[in-house]
Order: sequence, then C-alpha cells, then structure tokens
Amino acid sequence: MPQRIRAAYVTLLTKIDYLAGVLVLHQSLEAVASRYPLVVMVTPTVTEEVRKILLKQGIKLFDVEHLIPKESRHTLAAIDARFSDTWTKLRVFGLDEFERVVLLDADMIVMKNMDELMDLPLKDDEIAAAHVCACNPRKFQHYPEDWIPENCAHTSVQHPLAPPPSWLPICPRPYGQLNSGTVVLNPSRALAHKVIDYLNTTDISSFAFPDQDLLSALFKGKWKALSWYYNALKTLRVLHPQEWDDNEVRCLHYILPEKPWKTRDLPADDPYRGLNSLWWVRFEEMVRSLDAKDKELVISTVVAL
Repeated sequence: MPQRIRAAYVTLLTKIDYLAGVLVLHQSLEAVASRYPLVVMVTPTVTEEVRKILLKQGIKLFDVEHLIPKESRHTLAAIDARFSDTWTKLRVFGLDEFERVVLLDADMIVMKNMDELMDLPLKDDEIAAAHVCACNPRKFQHYPEDWIPENCAHTSVQHPLAPPPSWLPICPRPYGQLNSGTVVLNPSRALAHKVIDYLNTTDISSFAFPDQDLLSALFKGKWKALSWYYNALKTLRVLHPQEWDDNEVRCLHYILPEKPWKTRDLPADDPYRGLNSLWWVRFEEMVRSLDAKDKELVISTVVAL
C-alpha cells in the first residue's frame, strides 16, 4: 500500500461559475504561506480547458462522480438551487490518500494561516466544524422554525476569542448543527462508506441544507466545534458584532447567493462592501499569474470589469 500523504486542503468544483472562486482560494492559501496544498475534486462536468488552468497553477485534481440522491428523496427550495451540487462534497471522505483533510468551500478566502487544523486531535470517526448561524435574518419560510437569534450558538459567544459552545441535550437544537464551509476530517474507506450509506438509507427529505444537515445528523455528538473564525460567515460581522474581530478571521466565507465575483462594487451603505472588496484584491493578484488566454477565460466568468 502506498504511503499516505500527510494532509491537504480540499475544495469541490463542478462548474465553471466557481472557477474564479477556486483560483482565489488557492491564491489566498499561498499568500498566508500554508505548508499544505489545495486539492480540487472535479466532476465530469468540468471541462479540459478549466482543468488545464488549475493544473498550471500547481493544483492537484481528483476526479469524483456527482453525488445526488434520487429526486423523490429530496427536494430543494427554488431559492437554494445552488445547493444541488453540494452533496458531492461528501466525496471528500473517500480521499484516503490523505491522513487529514480540511474541506473548504470555493466561496472562501484564507486570511490567516490556519495549518494548525492539520494537527487538531480528532478520532477517526469524528469531524470538526464551526456552528451554523441560526438567526435567519431574511426570514426564509423554508428554514427551520427554531432558527431564531436566541437559539443561535453564535449569540452565546460574547468575545472573539471565547470558545464556541458545546452541544448538550439541554441546548437549543441549532447548537448541534454545523456549517460545512470548513470541515476537518480523517478520510477513510470506512468513513466514506458510512457517509454514503447514511445518504442512501436515511430520510433526508427535511434537510434544508444537503451535505450540511447530513453531517450534523450523522456526526451528532461526534463533531468538535471550531471557533467562528475558521469559518467566518460574512453575516456574523453584522449579526454577531460582539463575536467578530477582523484581525481574528482565519477563513472568510461568502455565504448567500450574492457571491463577490458576481458583484464588483456594492453600494456605499452595503454592510458587506468592505468584505467584498477583500475578495477582489485577491482576484486581481491571482489573475496576474495567468497567461493571456487563461486570463481571458477566467475574467469571462466574473462580472464585467
């Protein structure tokens, strides 16, 4: 059996729309001098042209098949159609070439080195992740009824360096739910089988957030809570200012449909204008490393410059 690779950051790419996001994520990891590479899981829908761009940047690719349950078993709300591919993130559990993996979403940038996650004590049947934000400020009707600020785990964190709360049976249900933007795990065939079997045999019809709800349920009592700054949801800066500190952010997560590569200049009064500009600074740095042909294609995937 070949020797396993120590560790890597991993993300998923299923379509060209997120190409700029993946490249900026890679650039941000290099900018903080991470000792570990970014590996990209790619599905058959990713073209050879896109694959070549990634390979030229020194990014290793892993081919994976789409993972989608039968339509009759799960239906997404129309506003969340972008989540249809996220089941495929679960393929990461099968990357047993690695001893340790930190799964990251492609709509993130790494702000500070967080290689310490590669050494986080973790049993083989455990994962680590940060809590969901259960405030539901937009009052989406299809979100769980108990997603209200007083039930949000982030509400209880009163200082940026305070530890995240642990889940106990007496806690509100959302305290036991994770956000799958950053997930630390030890891949193995056994764990991959466990995840896929759970997907295929469990009632998933009520899952509003596909892979995220599955991981919260499957690893109930077996996921370690990471501090907010390893998965700094952009909304936390507005909804939980007592918790947020710009200087503590390790990994910034651009949740919600409004991805930064689709909006260059937000209105002056938009609360996310500053965070959005951080992504564009890294985008400009990244495109300078591309040759003319690749630059043209990447730029065509973002809002007109």
